[in-house]
Amino acid sequence: MNNHLLVNKLIPQAQGLAPVLLKRAPTVELDWDVRQKSRFSATDSTGRDLGVFLPRGTLVRGGDVLVAEDGSLVRVLAAPQPVLVITHCPQHGTPFDLTRAAYHLGNRHVPIELHPGYLKIEPDHVLADMLRAMHLIVVAENLPFEPEGGAYAGGHHAHGHDHDHAH
Repeated sequence: MNNHLLVNKLIPQAQGLAPVLLKRAPTVELDWDVRQKSRFSATDSTGRDLGVFLPRGTLVRGGDVLVAEDGSLVRVLAAPQPVLVITHCPQHGTPFDLTRAAYHLGNRHVPIELHPGYLKIEPDHVLADMLRAMHLIVVAENLPFEPEGGAYAGGHHAHGHDHDHAH
């Protein structure tokens, strides 16, 4: 029990922390399944057991920093996990097919990671078949997964906006 650290604070995307502190901080690799939970156990890169108790509804993202009760910092890395990478088919479709796919996946409330040239979802053979029927290319890979928070996902953006939006 002497090596068990309680973690109950999260700093989204390491906001306000000096890079030198982050460089020295141990890391913890967590997949999306774990990062959706506000209470979980994990082991950091130095072998310490972490007991994480965050406010309910908190999403943990790669790049966030966990703060332990002793003040030590732990950088969160999004662990590679099985995902489906979806791209449009240059021979049989257009990039707009990705927009259509995102629409259909969103209607099914599927967690989805959006990029200009591709989408990422968790493995699902029914969805993969649907996407292939829409002339999209679906490839199984092992990559970090950071889905969109969504309009109704609370927790993560409940922090104060201290960055500047002026353009």
